[in-house]
Amino acid sequence: MRATVIHGPNDIRIEEVPDPVIQQPTDAVVRVVNACICGSDLWAYRGVADREAGQRIGHEFLGIVEEVGAGVEGVKVGDFVVAPFVWSDGVCDFCRDGLHTSCPHGGFWGSIGSDGGQGEAVRVPFADGTLVRLPKEAATDQALLPSLLALSDVMATGHHAAVAAKVRPGSTVAVVGDGAVGLCGVLAAQRLGAGRIIALGRHEVRTEIARRFGATDVVAERGEAAIEAVRELTGGQGAHAVLEAVGTEESMRTAISIARDGGAVGYVGVPHGGSAGVDIGQMFGRNVSLGGGVAPARAYIPELLADVLAGDINPGLVFDRTVDLDGVPAGYRAMDDRTALKVRIAF
Repeated sequence: MRATVIHGPNDIRIEEVPDPVIQQPTDAVVRVVNACICGSDLWAYRGVADREAGQRIGHEFLGIVEEVGAGVEGVKVGDFVVAPFVWSDGVCDFCRDGLHTSCPHGGFWGSIGSDGGQGEAVRVPFADGTLVRLPKEAATDQALLPSLLALSDVMATGHHAAVAAKVRPGSTVAVVGDGAVGLCGVLAAQRLGAGRIIALGRHEVRTEIARRFGATDVVAERGEAAIEAVRELTGGQGAHAVLEAVGTEESMRTAISIARDGGAVGYVGVPHGGSAGVDIGQMFGRNVSLGGGVAPARAYIPELLADVLAGDINPGLVFDRTVDLDGVPAGYRAMDDRTALKVRIAF
């Protein structure tokens, strides 16, 4: 089969790799229908995150179950499924608590020895604990596929930020970051009933999506200017809930600074700029709480899926380019130079 592999910074290739096979009774083999490129994949692409030459890449995909191990009971051959970006056994203490990302038997697609999501097929460990079944007819619904694909990571991650920031009906929410996760955070805040949503971003195409997702205000400034702008919009108080979806020192400092006293910050941006943006003294004095981390997408997918199928949310709007497998290297370049927001891969 063919799959995406990374050989070094700015070096993404499509190569022949071994076909996935059942290795454990709890495995399934899934033929990929849709996958995508994530903003977090760009850290490896840019050389910020280490990868071995020839390592697989990609962690978001939808597909059809082609084969199952003897111990798999929850899915069967022919099922259409979505995979969260982490596999998990579904039965450990952490999975039972809804924290599938801490499963001791879990792992990330594209890690050493595992298949990546950006390929023609994937071996799925612990299929029963990992995969979520979708309506079979959705596999050919071109209008619905992007939103289903968004559930594998970005919509679930945006929702995690909103939950961690304690978004509640009528609250004022600020979202730091206009990437796909930040935009899905806007949508998640709107879904949870926020009364006002301030999107921080300077790219007009993206902030227009933010408005479609429910943003009432847009702040294009950064740093101290952004903090002042949000304070002005909120009568000097700041936001009840702040969603941080970037992961840099500056974005974290901004998020904490624009939180209202007694408010909360939900951080989901993959950290890549140190932790100096977290001023515990500032948080302590103002009773600002901090929560978040890696989103347990498997816990969130069922409830978000219901809203996607009902047409209540359409997170697939974050995809603004679609390529085939051969177009993946160009897709990385487009996301890296910001000519694309999020690239979908159709097989």
